[in-house]
Amino acid sequence: MGCWSGLGVGSTVECELAEQEVFMAVRTRFAPSPTGYMHIGGMRTALFNWLWARRNRGTFILRIDDTDQQRNMDEALGPILQAFRWLGLDWDEGPDRPGPNGPCFQSQRRHLYDAALQRLLTDGHAYRDFEPAAETQRQREEAEQQKRVYVSSRQSLLLSAEQIQQQLAAGQPCVIRLKVPREDRVVIDDHVRGRVEWDCSLMPDPVIARSDGSPLYNFATVVDDGAMEITHVIRAEEHLSNTPIQVLLHRALGNSTPEWAHIPYVAAPGSKEKISKRKIAQYRKNPQFQKLFELGDAVLGRLGVDAAADALSPVMVAYYQQVGFIPAGVLNALVRIGWSYDDQTEILSLDEMITKFSLERVIRSPAGLDPDKLISFQSHWMHQLSVDEKLEGCLQWLQRAGLITDAGDPEVRQYVAKVIDLAGDRLRVYGDIFSVDEFFVADDALQMDQKNFEKRVLNATGAVELLRQVQQVLSGLPEFTAGPLHDALQGILQQRGLKPGDLFPALRLCVSGRAQGADLFRTLELLGREKVDRRLTGTLSRIPGAT
Repeated sequence: MGCWSGLGVGSTVECELAEQEVFMAVRTRFAPSPTGYMHIGGMRTALFNWLWARRNRGTFILRIDDTDQQRNMDEALGPILQAFRWLGLDWDEGPDRPGPNGPCFQSQRRHLYDAALQRLLTDGHAYRDFEPAAETQRQREEAEQQKRVYVSSRQSLLLSAEQIQQQLAAGQPCVIRLKVPREDRVVIDDHVRGRVEWDCSLMPDPVIARSDGSPLYNFATVVDDGAMEITHVIRAEEHLSNTPIQVLLHRALGNSTPEWAHIPYVAAPGSKEKISKRKIAQYRKNPQFQKLFELGDAVLGRLGVDAAADALSPVMVAYYQQVGFIPAGVLNALVRIGWSYDDQTEILSLDEMITKFSLERVIRSPAGLDPDKLISFQSHWMHQLSVDEKLEGCLQWLQRAGLITDAGDPEVRQYVAKVIDLAGDRLRVYGDIFSVDEFFVADDALQMDQKNFEKRVLNATGAVELLRQVQQVLSGLPEFTAGPLHDALQGILQQRGLKPGDLFPALRLCVSGRAQGADLFRTLELLGREKVDRRLTGTLSRIPGAT
């Protein structure tokens, strides 16, 4: 449980956590800054907070930390909310649902920060520092050169109340610093890291408000966490260094100190480095990333979307939505980054995640994104969908690419459903419907695998004559279905003493543009007699001497 007490001389700042049944009303939060699109690492952190709240029948709060007005992007909030909604992660309090302790935008909570600052100043837990920034920097550099720990000089504490007012009246700039109790230690029992301690005598007094009175991150976060009665702060390990200051602020303000869980950052595949959108060019050379990039490039290219955009790389949630991943697969991959239920369980639905999630199973070391597992999870959950569910998703992508015009046409829907059934395991994401675009493109727009075409048709002895015979036989076939098509083509092979490999890849190339694919006979049936005949005619017409 959290700790309650004020800051006293010689006191020990300590919060103890225990991985046990939670008896309090759990309240967690995720507080993104609207400075960019939703990062996959941030989404994993949000998921862990959401799961902990749902596991304990608590409250999940989506708060927007928009205090840094110079970096905020107005257009970034929409994608953040969209990422949550797409994944099916709702919030109990948030931008559109402020709750009793709202609003959920820090930019709208300035009155709370001003009041808290005044309390800290009045109670002696904070002070106005008029020391020029250049002088502070000089002291830091001097301490570094002398290989000693820098702590604030606190010269401004020597000023009388009258002198402070004179400085303020003269317009002298100042920041507000927390007065760190140097005799204390901060001790927490982190749900993931275990016991962590900090010696306050080695800590400089942190700035908590700028010269214009606007709050800095650590201070605003503490005020909001206190006002919103946050019981558990679950966040990336990079924030561990902020914890002692935040604990001190909680205590100075008389808040109940939350429990802490600092989870490992998401590492790039095959690396211990934190995954970053700034290294996309480097990741494109990573063999483990190739499948994701190839998939994304293929799908986004058909949609006319710039695959090089920051928002549409495998580091961003928007990428997975645009490529046609389904939420269940992405969530399954996210929850397995740095957490496991046991040594065997890999596949987890969202309901199972809620039931099984615990902080004690979160690991400490960096947790890598595994593209192979991500695609494997995606494939599993895609295959759990009914044909009708797959149909609705694929229709959207086909329509966006201009391959169909009316997604509500019963004949179109029936045809696409047959293509989906034929595609089988090749359909891992909705965008994979483009991998069987031979069923949707116009005959003259069919993209040919030129290398295989040259090998198996243009330069293959007797290929043209063989294909002419196939066209003649197929055009006269009474029933253009898989069974009769199989028998007819097998008859040609027996007549000529050939093997399937002598004909089938060449025939498939002529009608689909690919040497490999789904069952050939079902492919021919679905394309239909007229389309197969036209494509054979068109292919043969491009071969010198074939006509």
